[in-house]
Amino acid sequence: MSAKPTIAPSTALITGASSGIGEALAHCFARDGHALVLVARSESRLQTLAGALRNEHGVRVDVLPADLARPGAADTLAATLRRKRRSIDVLVNNAGVLEQGAFVDATPVRHQQLIDLNVSGLTAMVAAFVPAMVRRGRGRVLNVASIAAFQPVPGLATYAATKAYVLSLTESLAEELLDSGVTVTALCPGITATAMLDQAAQGNERLAQLPGFVVGEVGAVAAEGYRACMAGEVVTVPGLLNRAATVAGRATPKWLLRRIAGVLGRRML
Repeated sequence: MSAKPTIAPSTALITGASSGIGEALAHCFARDGHALVLVARSESRLQTLAGALRNEHGVRVDVLPADLARPGAADTLAATLRRKRRSIDVLVNNAGVLEQGAFVDATPVRHQQLIDLNVSGLTAMVAAFVPAMVRRGRGRVLNVASIAAFQPVPGLATYAATKAYVLSLTESLAEELLDSGVTVTALCPGITATAMLDQAAQGNERLAQLPGFVVGEVGAVAAEGYRACMAGEVVTVPGLLNRAATVAGRATPKWLLRRIAGVLGRRML
């Protein structure tokens, strides 16, 4: 249900904007006239995207390369934007990494990398930018989670756990900020055709054999996330199949859901 009316075109900061869902979200915001601040590690890819958005939509686009897994990165971004006198009206936390495979086959360093970006980096961005939104009495936050947030996923154990954190944080903040003028939305896509999926498929041929009907189109996923964010919805799951799976999962006893996830997950290892 929509909590508040949409805000006028303003400035949106999008992390992980250099490809995939983040890049598609940048096009959604630019199409409606929002100025953009694009954040990712690759400056060259961000500059290419920024040029295309300026040419196509005539909006202001700033590029701020950053590795949000590094401690202090979010505070540095916020300080830079304050010096530039740029206030952020919409924060899109899309930056994230995925590791597919058996938990014991990944190094402790790799598990920590997922936590550093998917959990710590996202939380730091929220902490750095949301207080100013609350003081102004308006703003939007879009956190990109996953349908993996709704159930255990063997083969994606650490990734799914990080996305469960993102979903829980989003729902908690949505209630905390209910009367503040700031809304918080979780976008929970299923498997989506992005470079992240391509990379995972290179290490697991079973992923490359997924039927097309279970793989979402990145533009459609981004459009749904943009719509839900601007409408102030708390949780959105793109795709009829994905929505049915999450509803069924929430209605299924935990022990049974764990067993079903185990059977399906082990087949992908």
